Amino acid sequence: MDDSAKLLLQRLVRRIPTKMLETTLEKWGRLSAAQRRSLDFTQSKLALTETLFTIGEENALAMKHITELEMIYIIENPNQGMWYTFQLVDPEDDAPGVELTQFKEQFKSHLKELIRHVSVKIKKHTDEAVWIRIAWGDGFSRPNHLKPTYVVHYLQTPYVFVSSLKSKLKPLLSQALTLSTRHQAIKDANLSGRKLTAIRELLMRQYQQVFPTKYPSPLVENDQTVLNLHVEKEQAEAAANRHRMAGEAFGDGTLPQLQSAVYKLETKFRDPTNKAMTERAEPFRCVVKFSSTNLLESFRHCASSGIASTPVTPLLSSIPLKGRNYFVITDNTPGPSSRMRQTQN
Repeated sequence: MDDSAKLLLQRLVRRIPTKMLETTLEKWGRLSAAQRRSLDFTQSKLALTETLFTIGEENALAMKHITELEMIYIIENPNQGMWYTFQLVDPEDDAPGVELTQFKEQFKSHLKELIRHVSVKIKKHTDEAVWIRIAWGDGFSRPNHLKPTYVVHYLQTPYVFVSSLKSKLKPLLSQALTLSTRHQAIKDANLSGRKLTAIRELLMRQYQQVFPTKYPSPLVENDQTVLNLHVEKEQAEAAANRHRMAGEAFGDGTLPQLQSAVYKLETKFRDPTNKAMTERAEPFRCVVKFSSTNLLESFRHCASSGIASTPVTPLLSSIPLKGRNYFVITDNTPGPSSRMRQTQN
């Protein structure tokens, strides 16, 4: 192994938790059973890395083999780093017929036409996701395997999830994706997060949704004796209505673990007590960010418990409805009576 391959292997061993390292190396398939048995996972990772270096030399492992190991770990543990979502638009007539082999060949070909030094590895996962690892170079330097870009695309869908992509490389990736999938363009879907599974479930509607009904189900009567049946019934009906509307807005059961939502305001400032701000010609600008370990669950709980008013404001219900967590809010028309609308950035 050359020094760059050793450095990547060293970083991987440090990154992968010890309890996962043994199974990850087994899935890798580059070590014999005897070589895996020779590894002592109770040792320090420094000692374990030295042993793997020795085995790597014996097996003539190269950078392409070490990147395989990295892909196995990342695919099995995708909820790392920040993922950004994009949507392919304007499909050509033959877009639905693009198959994996065709996509792999054309994606690599188009990308290598755009940039001289680039390393691309593509792997299909069991859930039909196509995982792409890209190590970028430039006209003079070799691909940097220590800072790769990861791309996840589900064929026959318009959705693409990207992690660790520099802005200057975005046009190159966009062009390679649109050409290889037979689309005319690609746009920002305004959805991002650290949990790939969460933003994928939200965007592809892979969670239990509740659809509004004009005639809600009647409440089941409680046999428990109450002092005031009329008041109790009203409270129960109000609680049931809040729970129903919260479910209609955000979904039922387990929700995607979205961790943040951002609202960028560019609106007229409205406060009769503050003429200096109200009379300004330019819009008032600010950013509001909601954060939680499970934002949709938090919103649903606030609505169903009465902490937040119902029906749920479209500003919040648009997150699952539109599959986005970034919104720009502007005025339709100038003036204090103008309504608010949501526009895509």
